[in-house]
Amino acid sequence: MSKWVRAHTNIALIKYWGKENEALIIPKNNSLSLTLDAFYTDTKVTFDPSLKKDELILDGEKQASGVLNKVVTVLDLIREKAGITDRAHVESINYVPTAAGLASSASGLAALAGAANEAASLNLSPKDLSRLARRGSGSASRSVFGGFVEWEKGTTDEDSFASPVDDANWDIGMLFIIVKQAQKDVSSRDGMRRTVETSPFYDGWLATLDQDLSDMKEAIEEQDIEKVGAIAERNALKMHATTLGANPPFTYWTADSMVAMDAVRTLRKQGFTAYFTMDAGPNVKVICRQSQMAEIKLKLAEYFDEEQIISAKPGPAIHLLEN
Repeated sequence: MSKWVRAHTNIALIKYWGKENEALIIPKNNSLSLTLDAFYTDTKVTFDPSLKKDELILDGEKQASGVLNKVVTVLDLIREKAGITDRAHVESINYVPTAAGLASSASGLAALAGAANEAASLNLSPKDLSRLARRGSGSASRSVFGGFVEWEKGTTDEDSFASPVDDANWDIGMLFIIVKQAQKDVSSRDGMRRTVETSPFYDGWLATLDQDLSDMKEAIEEQDIEKVGAIAERNALKMHATTLGANPPFTYWTADSMVAMDAVRTLRKQGFTAYFTMDAGPNVKVICRQSQMAEIKLKLAEYFDEEQIISAKPGPAIHLLEN
């Protein structure tokens, strides 16, 4: 039955960067993220026997066939599980700038998995929904859940899925500094592949991740936001360092990204709890206390326009919408 499903973006604090298996999207390391309320995707899937091929209407516009690849991957898996052959009409509204390093694929593919599950009446468990979303986009496996979420890398399609760690119902939030909304030059998928294949720094990055993950989970359990922020900031910088060693080298940073990072360091010197993280894009996310968010936003407005700074609190798991 066709129903609207909403999934929220998540931002990784321990990054996923590199695949062990490209076809199944099995990562080289576990990752850990925080689902956030500010950005999300609403999607509805309708299986229609009259359709000759799958179609995607994104933000009111019909998408070209090249954009459909990840969508069709998820739909084909649903059709196989449900024993149906009908093509699908997919309607999606993205409350996230696409391909700007703001996790639009995470919310988008998670919402698709949830909506296709509803349309086919499969009643998949959250674990199996996470596995399904992963096949469209790795980070989408984490957007099935709210709060802090760990994606267990696994070794097969069966055991690579995400699960909740903590509901994040404490004094933690995130500010997004949107320095650029344009589509990035190097996609996450291409950037990962190039880094894994050519960067001499990549093995060093992998060697440090188990300790980062262990330390992060301990910090979350203690609700120690300074520790959470410090680990996340260093983990992000290590990930971005691997791209500078790739051949050819590349970076997702812009001059404004560096201004934002320096602004966060200045905030710390002024006594605020503020740490940055960045994904495969130029935009900077600031991990901070919810109780300080309004004041930090005012401080950041000295560097950026107010509309470039978006507040986010921990967000919910994937869910059906009433209308």
